[in-house]
Amino acid sequence: MSDARSPQRITVLGAGSWGTTFAKVLADAGRDVTLWARRAEVAGEVASAHTNSAYLPDIRLPDNLTATADPAAALEEAQAVVLAVPSQSLRSNLERWRALLPPGVPLVSLAKGVELGSLKRMSEVIAEVAECPPDRVVVVSGPNLAKEIALGQPSAAVLACADHERAVAVQQACSNSYFRPYTNTDVVGCELGGACKNVIALSCGMAVGMGFGTNTVATLITRGLAEMARLGSKLGADPLTFAGLAGVGDLVATCSSPLSRNRTFGERLGRGDTVERAQSAAGGQVAEGVMSCSSIRELAGGLGVDMPITDAMYRVCHEGGDLRSLGAELLGRERKHEWS
Repeated sequence: MSDARSPQRITVLGAGSWGTTFAKVLADAGRDVTLWARRAEVAGEVASAHTNSAYLPDIRLPDNLTATADPAAALEEAQAVVLAVPSQSLRSNLERWRALLPPGVPLVSLAKGVELGSLKRMSEVIAEVAECPPDRVVVVSGPNLAKEIALGQPSAAVLACADHERAVAVQQACSNSYFRPYTNTDVVGCELGGACKNVIALSCGMAVGMGFGTNTVATLITRGLAEMARLGSKLGADPLTFAGLAGVGDLVATCSSPLSRNRTFGERLGRGDTVERAQSAAGGQVAEGVMSCSSIRELAGGLGVDMPITDAMYRVCHEGGDLRSLGAELLGRERKHEWS
C-alpha cells in the first residue's frame, strides 16, 4: 500500500490547455505547483505574468503556480508528477524525463489514448518507461473541458488507481471549490472511456458538419457508448465505469461541446475539409481521436470486438473514406438486438 499523505509540491509536465488548467486546479487547492513548458516563452509568461495566452487566453493563473522550461528544475523535490503531454508523444517525452523523476512519487496521467504500435494504455506506457509498479500511476478522466474548468465552472473527474489510498491522496491534492474528484480502482475502464470518447466525438462533429441534428448525435453517443463497453468488457473493465464520469460523462461533454477539439475537428471534416486543412485550422492543438481511432481499431480487431463507428472514423481519417457512403453503411448494417 502507498503512503497516503497528500502531496504538497506538485510538478505538471506539459503547458497545453489541459496541463495548465490542471496546474491551476492544484494551485487553487492550495498546492505549490511548478509547470514545465516546452517553450521558454510560455514558461516565462506563466512565471512572470501568471497567464498562458497561447492556450488559456484571459485566464489569470494563481500566484502559487510557477513555471520553467527546465525539466530538471521543474522536477526537483516534487512530491507528485502530472504528465500532461499528448498520448502519442508520452513515451518519447517520458524517456527523456525518466532519470529526473523523484523515486516513489505518484505519476498522474492526463493523457487519453491508446499508443500506436504497442496498443498500450497510457498507464501501461508510464509503468513500462518509468520502470515503476502499475499501482503508482493515477489516471485522471471525466468531462474535463479545459476552458470551463479554468474559468472555475463546477466540474467533476474520476481518479483511477489500483492503489486506492494513492488515488485518495491525489484526490485531496486537487479538490477545490469548483473541481470535485472521485476515486475508482478500475484503471482499464477509465482509460478506455477516455480514449474511445475522442473517436466518437469525431463522428458527432462530422454529423453536425453535415447538417444533421440532435437525434443523429444522440444515436452516435449512445452507440459509441456501446462500443466502448464492449471493448471494456473484453479487457476486464467494470461495466459501471462506463455509466460514470469516465464513460458517459466524458462522452457527452466531448461529443456535445464546441470547446471539444475532437468534435470541432470532426465538424470541419463534415463540412468538406480535408484532414490536413482541419489540422491546420486547429492551430497545432491535437485532436487525439484522429490517431486513437487507428490504435483502438487495431486493438478491437485483435480481440474480435465489433466497433463500427471507430472503424468508420479510421476509414475517413486515414483512408479517405466518403462520409455519406459510410453513414449509409452504418445505417444499413444487419438489424439486431440493442445489447447484442
